[in-house]
Amino acid sequence: MDVLLIGSGGREHALAWKLAQSPELGRLYAAPGNPGIAGSAECVALDIADHAAVVAFCQAKRIGLVVVGPEVPLVAGLADSLREASIPVFGPSAAAARLEGSKGFTKDLCTLKSIPTARYERFSQADAAKDYVRREGAPIVVKADGLAAGKGVTVASSIEEALAAIDDCFGGSLASAGVEVVIEECMTGPEASLFCFCDGDRAVLFGTAEDHKRAFDGDKGPNTGGMGAYSPSYLMTPDLIERTMAEIIRPTLEGMREKGAPFRGVLYAGLMLTEEGPKLIEYNVRFGDPECQVLMMRLTSDLLPVLFAAATGSLEAVQLGWSPEPAVTVVLASKGYPGDYARNTPIRSLPETGKGEMIFHAGTALRDGELVATGGRVLNVTARADEVAEAVDKVYALVDRVDWSEGFCRRDIAHRAWR
Repeated sequence: MDVLLIGSGGREHALAWKLAQSPELGRLYAAPGNPGIAGSAECVALDIADHAAVVAFCQAKRIGLVVVGPEVPLVAGLADSLREASIPVFGPSAAAARLEGSKGFTKDLCTLKSIPTARYERFSQADAAKDYVRREGAPIVVKADGLAAGKGVTVASSIEEALAAIDDCFGGSLASAGVEVVIEECMTGPEASLFCFCDGDRAVLFGTAEDHKRAFDGDKGPNTGGMGAYSPSYLMTPDLIERTMAEIIRPTLEGMREKGAPFRGVLYAGLMLTEEGPKLIEYNVRFGDPECQVLMMRLTSDLLPVLFAAATGSLEAVQLGWSPEPAVTVVLASKGYPGDYARNTPIRSLPETGKGEMIFHAGTALRDGELVATGGRVLNVTARADEVAEAVDKVYALVDRVDWSEGFCRRDIAHRAWR
C-alpha cells in the first residue's frame, strides 16, 4: 500500500519512521516533510491547503491511505475532500474535528453527555466575560475558542491577568481563534494524556503519556507546545483508564454519532486527575507532539494496518502490542522559545543512535547542504530502556552530543516518574 503522510514536524517524523517499518508499505510520501522524514519517505512539494491538488496527487499515485498529522488541515476539511474522492484517510471530518477546533463545542458536548469536565461559560463579548471573571474570582482559566497554535489558554492567577487574557482574545491578536472565549473553573491535580484510535463506532486504547508544557526546569516559565514527554503514564492505573474510557471517551463517540459527525482517527484526551476522578481538560484530534514520539518508540505492532482499520471503520479485530519498556523524549528548542528566537542556526552534527534510540526532526531544514534549525522546537531526542531513569540517562547522553550552540532543553523531563 502506498501512503501519503501530511505534515512536517516531530510527530510526523515519528509516524514516518514507524510506517516505514511496515511490511505492508509500498511507497511512503510526505508533504512537505523535513530532512529527518526524508530518511523514511519521499518528500513532495504539495500545498496541503489546496485540497484539489492533494486529491489529484493521491489519484495520480494511487495512494491507498492518507495520514494527516497536524490539526489545521483536519479542521479545514482535508479529510472530507479525500473521502469525497473515495481515498481512505486517517483523520476526522471537519465536523468531527470541532472537538479540537472549538473548545466551546466540546464543552457543550460534555454537558450534553454528562462528561466530567471543568465548570464553564461561553462568551462572545468582552464585557460579559469580564463581569463573569469578577464574579467568579481567581484562579480561573481563559481559553480562546478556536485553534491558536498553543497560545490561546491562560491559567490566570489573578483577576487582572484574566482580564488581560480576555482583551488579548477579543483584541485580534489570536485572529479568528479569539472571536469567542470559554472561561472555566481552575481544576487542580496532576495531568495525564490518553490516546484512542476510533473508527466512528469503536475506540481502542492507544496508550498513555505525560508531557511537560512549561519551558524551564521545575515546571517554570511560559507554556509551550511541549518540552518533553514519557510513556506510559504511571498515574494512569488500569482502573483510571477504564473509568476514562467509560465516562469520557465512549460518551464522546456516542455524542458525535448523534450529531451526525462520527469520529474517525486518533482522539487525544488531556486529563486532569482530580479528587473526584478524571476530568477532561480538552481534546485534540491528532497525535500529541511530543507524545507521539514516545508512543511510536514503544509500539511493537505494525502501525499501518491499524491506521487503515480506523480509517475504514474496521477496528473490531485490532489488537496492539507494546514494549514494556518506558520511553522518554526531550525537546531541543531554539534559545528564546516560546518567544522570539533566531532562525536558520546551524546544527553542526547529530550523534549516532543505538538500539531503542532515535532523534526525530521537528523544525529543521537543509540550507546549501547544511542542517539548520528553522523552528522553535527543533529536535526530539528519544530513548527506551528497562527503567525510566535509564531511559532518561540515555536521552541526555545523546542530547549532550548534539552540536548545536543555539539550542536548549529542560533537564528534568520525566522527573515525576522516577525522582
